[in-house]
Amino acid sequence: MRLVHCAAALAVLAAAPAAADYPTRALQGVIMWGAGGATDTVSRAIQPHAEAALGRDIVMTNRSGGTGAIATRYVQAQRADGYTLLFGAENPQLHKVLGLADIDYDDFYPVNILARGVAIVVTTADAPWQSFGELVAEAQADPGAIRMGATGPGGLPHVVGSMLASGVEFPVTAVPYDGEGPALTAMLGGAVDFMPVGLSAAAEHIRAGRVRPLAVVDTAEVDLLPGVPPITAEFPVFEDYLPWGPFYGVFVRRDTPEAITATLVEAFHGAASVAEFEELMEARGNVMMNLTGDEADAFLDRWRSVTSWIMYDAGAAQVSPDSVGIARP
Repeated sequence: MRLVHCAAALAVLAAAPAAADYPTRALQGVIMWGAGGATDTVSRAIQPHAEAALGRDIVMTNRSGGTGAIATRYVQAQRADGYTLLFGAENPQLHKVLGLADIDYDDFYPVNILARGVAIVVTTADAPWQSFGELVAEAQADPGAIRMGATGPGGLPHVVGSMLASGVEFPVTAVPYDGEGPALTAMLGGAVDFMPVGLSAAAEHIRAGRVRPLAVVDTAEVDLLPGVPPITAEFPVFEDYLPWGPFYGVFVRRDTPEAITATLVEAFHGAASVAEFEELMEARGNVMMNLTGDEADAFLDRWRSVTSWIMYDAGAAQVSPDSVGIARP
């Protein structure tokens, strides 16, 4: 027994200098979606400011797949030493009810919830529909013919589609891609006809006139898209679910030493406060949050509760939220 206590003490002593000196080398940043999407854009925008605060490089890699489950599992499998960061979006909060994984953000410490986004519905500039209502009417007239760009179960298109399907017949064919960036590229190439997407991912395409927004998934217009109606104008069924939207953040394993998480929190809070980053988020249609700790956990719990029950009530979730400890909001 004495040997066990000595070994434990030695382990603590060995870890203490590492935590005190952290970081002593480059960090790895794992982005859960592919290049060009909203999560990738936000992650790479915060990267240089966080590097400056930490005094170390953050080597960014995209590990898409499984609606974020591949990256989440990967980071969870690494050492809890603060050298592997998960740059993620909202998707893991639905993994349990969709049967995709048995872990979510309860297993991670929220270093920073950077921003939340606005969902919109977009199509190509030359598409025949002038409103989302026209698109839905054609989908009803020709079931399965219209192709929707998607990102898999639990992705933004899936959630928005489930909201709509809870009250409106919407028989489209979902075509999955590894993130919003690849799906938007596919839409521009004619492989799909429309998609629900984060405004952050589509903003540059809209400015360039390559895609046309049909609706804002909210109860009011947004400043960046004057004249684009809220989806509730044509489909009041959405009012029960809104406001709702994606979010973007940085996470480490929940059991990472407190001294290390404190260093990361300070670095990313400062990075998210840099005017250049805030201006980019605003230009992309995102709302700054810059939340950490208990405040971030409260936000994550609320988002998971609301969205899990939306999915379950719409028949899009395989597992009852109750059964995995998610109470109704």
